[in-house]
Amino acid sequence: MVKRVASDILGVGESRIRIDPNHVKKAGEALTRDDVRALIGQGVIAVVQARGISRGKARVKDAQKKSGRRRGIGSRKGTKYSRISRKEIWMKKVRAQRKLLNELREKKLLEGQGTFRNVYMMVKGRAFKAKAQLITYLAENNLIKKRS
Repeated sequence: MVKRVASDILGVGESRIRIDPNHVKKAGEALTRDDVRALIGQGVIAVVQARGISRGKARVKDAQKKSGRRRGIGSRKGTKYSRISRKEIWMKKVRAQRKLLNELREKKLLEGQGTFRNVYMMVKGRAFKAKAQLITYLAENNLIKKRS
């Protein structure tokens, strides 16, 4: 009966009420709500901390995801192009190629008149799949100065 009254006063479940084993007799003698309040004040009746759900495993999982793991086929939801759109893939490639072209122009490594503009328009027209292909094209057509 004391546990039920204490749980009502403290606003927690009966399973979270603990009575000090040294003062069980004292708690058994409590008849009124005031008596129970007095026992709570004396520390004879206490509330046990609620058990939560640990975030430890979640933190480990987040760290793994951050380091590039957990991206396998079994973890994927959505098709290839719903995960990263064709446009975004295109933008990544083109921006990388244009950045490379600009760096070459700033370092004055491009040969010939209008080379930058011509190659820039080729990039725009999807002539190269990647930066490596662009560099190969420039080297094969002698449009890039040799670094000394």
